[in-house]
Amino acid sequence: QVQLVESGGGLVQAGGSLRLSCAASGRTFGSYAMGWFRQAPGKEREFVAAIGWTGGVTYYADYADSVKGRFTISRENAKNTVYLQMNSLEPEDTAVYYCAADPRWYRDRKSEYRYWGQGTQVTVSS
Repeated sequence: QVQLVESGGGLVQAGGSLRLSCAASGRTFGSYAMGWFRQAPGKEREFVAAIGWTGGVTYYADYADSVKGRFTISRENAKNTVYLQMNSLEPEDTAVYYCAADPRWYRDRKSEYRYWGQGTQVTVSS
């Protein structure tokens, strides 16, 4: 069982930055693929970014086109934590952001992720 707890959300002006954190329980965190998704009011939950593991010391990351070049996903296995650095925020980025985890790489296939956090609110004002 893996438990995920997000933090770092808040209110920021357009053009600003926030860093979200997702703390995970479990001793096998390093081998899990981790994803960030978001859900705006009245919209479906959508993929933001994901970070996988090749089995060695190399991780790979992938992003939704809407955030590519502005957001960066990273992980710190010693702290069982994955981060989402969000720069150049836009009002369209306003949403509840969720962290997800799974032993397999599913990228944007949200229905396949086994574990989810409760979410953290990000609000970007214009």
